[in-house]
Amino acid sequence: MDKANIKKILQGVKDGSINMDDAVEELKKLPFEDLGFAKIDEHRNIRNGFPEVIYAQGKTVEQVKAITKKLMEKNNNIMATRAGKEVFEGILEITSDAVYYETAKIVVVKKRDIAKSDKTIAVITAGTSDMPVAEEAAVTAEVMGNTVNRIYDVGVAGIHRLLAKMDEIMAANVLIVVAGMEGALASVVAGLVDKPVIAVPTSVGYGASFGGLSALLTMLNSCASGIGVVNIDNGFGAGYLAALINKL
Repeated sequence: MDKANIKKILQGVKDGSINMDDAVEELKKLPFEDLGFAKIDEHRNIRNGFPEVIYAQGKTVEQVKAITKKLMEKNNNIMATRAGKEVFEGILEITSDAVYYETAKIVVVKKRDIAKSDKTIAVITAGTSDMPVAEEAAVTAEVMGNTVNRIYDVGVAGIHRLLAKMDEIMAANVLIVVAGMEGALASVVAGLVDKPVIAVPTSVGYGASFGGLSALLTMLNSCASGIGVVNIDNGFGAGYLAALINKL
């Protein structure tokens, strides 16, 4: 449910194409609809401008299918994160509109055309191994209507690779910097630009990286200004935040 749906219901009541009782039944489903194992937040699109996103990890395929089917009733673009191929195949059983982004582990059901912003979000990685988290951020931002420029494998071990991309980096409105190991790339990028930087630590690294904790602490303790840090491997959170900033 979004503002357009509500306006359509109210207009229907006004012109007589929808009777009052049917309109009340539709509006009763706000703010959520109870499926027993999940409560669908039908009000989120109205509040936040984007429908509830399905976090597939930990859910059964049947649960994800049921949630997807319910969200499809409102003609929303649907996104399921941390989804394996079995989730994608399950969703394909109920709609042919599903697309699977394997590296990002995201399933998208496209029910409406996505208008793209003319402002760019740059997603930058330190290494190729950081790509799964970066792709989660990039696909999230794209599904929310943003143009994304991917700049991958430009970490501090070869700083000339980053400097060669400075024109593209400076052209972006928001920057998402994804790095594992020691996580230094976010500080370097933030020291070179006048745009907000969203830093994403990844769990990539050897033992003393402690599953991304080392990169997280580096980013939190950065001496560069203008950095915000999301949780370890939280590409979705970074992409969503960048999309909100880009919409301002």
